[in-house]
Amino acid sequence: MTSERLLKTRDRQPHVLCVGAAVLDTLFRVRKMPTGQGKVLPYDMLQIVEGMASSAAYAVVRLGGKASLWGSVGDDETGKRIIADLSAAGIDTSGMQIAQGARSAVSTIVVDDGGERLIVPFYDPELHRSVKHVSTTEIAAFDAVLVDVRWPKLALKVLETAQSLGKPAILDGDVATDGVIERLGPAASHIVFSHPAAGKLAGTQDCAAAIGVLKQRFPQAFISVTAGENGAFWYDNVNDCVMHMTARCVKAVDTLAAGDIFHGAFAFAVAQKWQIEDAIRISSAAAALKCQVFGGRTGAPDSDQLAACLAQWTPQVSRV
Repeated sequence: MTSERLLKTRDRQPHVLCVGAAVLDTLFRVRKMPTGQGKVLPYDMLQIVEGMASSAAYAVVRLGGKASLWGSVGDDETGKRIIADLSAAGIDTSGMQIAQGARSAVSTIVVDDGGERLIVPFYDPELHRSVKHVSTTEIAAFDAVLVDVRWPKLALKVLETAQSLGKPAILDGDVATDGVIERLGPAASHIVFSHPAAGKLAGTQDCAAAIGVLKQRFPQAFISVTAGENGAFWYDNVNDCVMHMTARCVKAVDTLAAGDIFHGAFAFAVAQKWQIEDAIRISSAAAALKCQVFGGRTGAPDSDQLAACLAQWTPQVSRV
């Protein structure tokens, strides 16, 4: 069955738990990325709540799934807005933590006309001092879990509990402080790395070579690396080789949250036990569609938009 038909014939609503970042972003759109000192005059701006786990959860909802978010906000007005905005987007925020005395996460992001961005984030260490209890009963209610690297202590508990139940335990392997991925990786059933994170951890910028190194380090997990316009790479456990899928060619307007949308779509597909190649194709198409829209996670496609894209796009898939 083709990937687009999988989207059309879905007979249930997968439920994905996303764990990690929830941030109030202020986006400024400029013609060219600023360099050096001086004043920068944007021609557009937007404030939106997102973050790796939050944007991934939104992608799940847009594709017709159910998403719950476990994150932490401060006991401030920004925290109230973060929870309200994510709830309005259709995400279940009942598991969010309000950290007393902490400041909610915020970031300023500059996006240029080429779609590239400069991000200045602020995360208060007090947000993640405490960690909520994680029970097998709670995790058993989900079809898959997806964690990012922003709340490692909670992420590890969730991954380990999901693994003990035989649930897909997916790690968003983005750039993190030293030792975080090394702690989380052994508890994951699937790890989807960003190219920078894979290069940093594997010691090489060659995606195929990095896949080999990372597979040796985390042999229990499915390993993939996303490389933007250069497509996606993954280790084929059945045929014992590295595979590559080309990316869909688009004119990028805003790459912010593209990787997060990829992860959300991937978790959506894995939660339904779809084939890995279908999961990669669906995720790649969702990320490409997002890149054509300014506004971070707001560019996440719905299932009809994604199915239309998949019907018109046949990527090249090959062994590396």
